[in-house]
Order: sequence, then structure tokens, then C-alpha cells
Amino acid sequence: MIFSPGGFRQTVLAACALASVVLSPATASGPASVEPVAVSARPISQFRIGHDEKQFGPLEFVGGLELISPSRDFGGLSAFRFLKAGGDFIGVADTGYWFLGTVARDADRRPVGVQNFRLQQMVDQSGQPIDEKWEVDAEGLAVQEGIATVGFERNHRVAQFNIDPSDMKAPFKQLDFLIPVQELRQNRGFETVAHANANGQHQGGLVVVSEQSLDKSGNIYAAIIGGPHKGVFTIKRNDDFDITDGAFLPDGDLLLLERSFTMAGGLKMRLRRIHGESVEKGAIADGPVLLEADMGYQIDNMEGLDVWTRDDGALMVSLISDDNHSILQRNLYLEFILHQD
Repeated sequence: MIFSPGGFRQTVLAACALASVVLSPATASGPASVEPVAVSARPISQFRIGHDEKQFGPLEFVGGLELISPSRDFGGLSAFRFLKAGGDFIGVADTGYWFLGTVARDADRRPVGVQNFRLQQMVDQSGQPIDEKWEVDAEGLAVQEGIATVGFERNHRVAQFNIDPSDMKAPFKQLDFLIPVQELRQNRGFETVAHANANGQHQGGLVVVSEQSLDKSGNIYAAIIGGPHKGVFTIKRNDDFDITDGAFLPDGDLLLLERSFTMAGGLKMRLRRIHGESVEKGAIADGPVLLEADMGYQIDNMEGLDVWTRDDGALMVSLISDDNHSILQRNLYLEFILHQD
């Protein structure tokens, strides 16, 4: 979703009149090619600004990066998944680009930069770049066995692509997302696409969750679109938070990334752990909040999440933000350990 609240960060409020400029991504002509992009990183050592604490409820802050690039096509990062735990990744931007790269780490496993970053514009069946944003507003991503499943809003659909880092082609399949299309709001569509646990009740089936497409009770539409128990369900919405991404935890619970913006409360993000047994056809899924943060923390327009296991067995949660190609916003990468006890 495009999210551009005025006066996004207090430090730039005084400059808004002069600096409220949104940069549009460059368009391509001819066949889409993979574009190497220079990306520099500023380290983030404190999650809560001005404080050295590391523990935030069950989450331990490991480190983060503010990503900067001279490329006009860089930004709008909506969702990502690691292809190699904590290292190689693939993602989608809501401007209709694939992005790929590798998180570089120091000897203590903390993120220190991003290497080999590349972009490729999404293409149609003839291999030509798609320039109409409403056609390629990619917001959600799941990855399994060499296949990327992408959720799009505006032109609502869930499509599957073969992963080829050297040449991402057009989708080979469109999936039935089960939710009546008239219930999906134009700019509040599929933000979460995630594979359930292979050994759980849904046997690795795909689950999709909308951002803020609400039923008559004000709950958020979602669906299990793969596995033995297909069906529509909803997720309890509270405190004016919208869903921007999610991934399943090893125990079968669904970890959701959520965002809120109000004039009174400003920008906030939170992580909510949805009980796995409530992810079921006809159910209203819910669960506790694990973390909530406002602009006193190193957050921005947080849009992407992945869960992975580090080589020492630690359960990791990684987040990214979407700068909407605005000079008032930032592309962030944040990393936490999720403690289970």
C-alpha cells in the first residue's frame, strides 16, 4: 500500500514545505533486464532511540540498517523472503519490481550491509516490462521450492512465478484466493502471503491476508487457499492497526506485522502472534501483541517480515520498510531474536 502521512518524521517537519517531494520510479523500455544497484547501509545499533536496551518483551534487538541508493528505482520495498537463512533474499516492490541481494554480517552475526543488490521490472507474457502501477502493485510474497507466490492489490490476484534470479519471467499460474473480489478494497488487498507449517493442520498450504478489507463485523478478510482445509476466515482487527505482512512460526502460530497511523497517535508498528488453531475456515483469528513501537523507535512504514532460523538455532524475525520513494521516509532493515520462553 502507498502510505504517505504528512510530516512523517518529526525531524523533518520544519522542512516539509520545501521538501515534500515524492520521486517516481523510472520506467523501462524494451525487455526487462536485471539491474545491479549500489546500496550503502548506515548501521542501527539502538531500536529505541537514545537507549541501549536490547530486550523488548520476547524480542531481542540484534541490529539494523538504513539502506540508501542513488538509483531512482530503489525503494517501495513491500515484502521479502530469505532464500538462504539470513543471507540471500528475494522481494517485491509495490512499483512492480523484483529485488534480490544478500545481507552481509560481521563475526557476531549482526547485519552490516547489503551486497549484490539487483532489480528487475515485472514483465508480461511477452517479456515486456509492465509500467502500469495498478497492474503490478505487489504487496505480499511467499517462497517455497523455487516458486514465488505474490499477492497483488488494486488488480487483486495471487500469482505464482518460477524463481530465476538472473531472469524473472511472467507468472505461470493464477490462484483462486476464495475471498469474493467485491469484498477486497482497492488499496487494501493482499499484504500477506505465507505458507503454513508443513507438518501442521494445513500441511504447508498457502494463507493470504488482506490489509484492511473488512467484513460486516469489522474484521479483516483472510483465506486458506491451499492444503486440505481451504476456506475463508477473518482476523480480529483492533486499535486501528492494519496488516502489512506475516509468516508462520515453527509452532504453527502466525506472526503478523501491523501498522497504524493517526493524526493524534502518529505512526506505529506492532507484531502480533495469532494462535495457529484459530487460523481455520469460518473462524475469527486472534492473538496477543508481542511488540508495539512508535516514532520514538527506529521504525518507518514497516511493510515486510520474514521468520528464519539462525545457524545457532535462534529464531529470527526480520523486518523491512517501504519509503514510498519519498525523501521524508527511509528504507530500513531490522532484525530481532524471538525468545520462545
